[in-house]
Amino acid sequence: MSRTIRVTALTALFSTVLAGCGTVADDVGAGMDEVKADLESAADDVANNGELFTGTKMLGTDGGDVNVSCSGGPADERPVVVLMPGMGDGLDTMADLQEAVSEKDRVCSYDRFGEGGSDAPKGAQSIADAGETLTAVLEDVAPDGPVVLVGHSLGGLIAARYAPDHKDEVAGLVLLDATSPTMIDDITGVIPESAEGEGAEVRAQNVALFGGENPEMITIDSDPEVRSAGDIPTEVIQHGVPYLGEVPEYGDDLERVWTEGQEKWLAVSEDSELSTAEESGHYIHTDQPDVALDAVRRVTDKAAA
Repeated sequence: MSRTIRVTALTALFSTVLAGCGTVADDVGAGMDEVKADLESAADDVANNGELFTGTKMLGTDGGDVNVSCSGGPADERPVVVLMPGMGDGLDTMADLQEAVSEKDRVCSYDRFGEGGSDAPKGAQSIADAGETLTAVLEDVAPDGPVVLVGHSLGGLIAARYAPDHKDEVAGLVLLDATSPTMIDDITGVIPESAEGEGAEVRAQNVALFGGENPEMITIDSDPEVRSAGDIPTEVIQHGVPYLGEVPEYGDDLERVWTEGQEKWLAVSEDSELSTAEESGHYIHTDQPDVALDAVRRVTDKAAA
């Protein structure tokens, strides 16, 4: 029986006792009413505690309401796995991975501001702002820690920037084709301003996106420094299907700098490794779900040891 059910059952039992006490003095009845209210409040608190919550809910934060989803049983001394989608994606894009992870571990996901079911951002955002939202989510779904962060694309970049400042909470990382720490410089370095055709379009689109013209209103600066989060288990997985290579004239170099960016993320931990999902494009967790799931389980097992 879950804590939520136990507290709710206790409240119901107390209500039954109150119903049979019509002869009790008014002041005693008032005192019992107060206790009943306290129990109901406790039941609500437990129901809204992320460690026990199953399904989706809106979590109130200083920045607005954040859509959160959790599944799986209690952590039982294992880290809570937190899934972080990429830019333009809601938590629904990681639903299959969440379901698979929940068979063994407690797992949650959330929409950043501007994505999925969460509120629109109130103004321009930074990676640090995204980190504050992540902190609010973790305080709700894993108040006692630790957690394993699993980030795809921009979610991976946010996770890798967050972990070094939160070593007590973050026990492991899985970066699924994470956005490079120097991606905008990489792209503009490969595709010159004088480019024409499809190359010019790719350059212009990315300059705009990284400058804040995206649903999250988030600006993503290049920063070659990758700070260490210690020796937490970390798996960096890059795509194997060279979809960037389809960009005429510049494709091969775009693939090269993407791989270089994945290699840079290895510096986030002394216990990190890079692998390639050979049959996957950018969405490794949907193209090769077993690769993503196995990585999550390996990292979570090591973090729990």
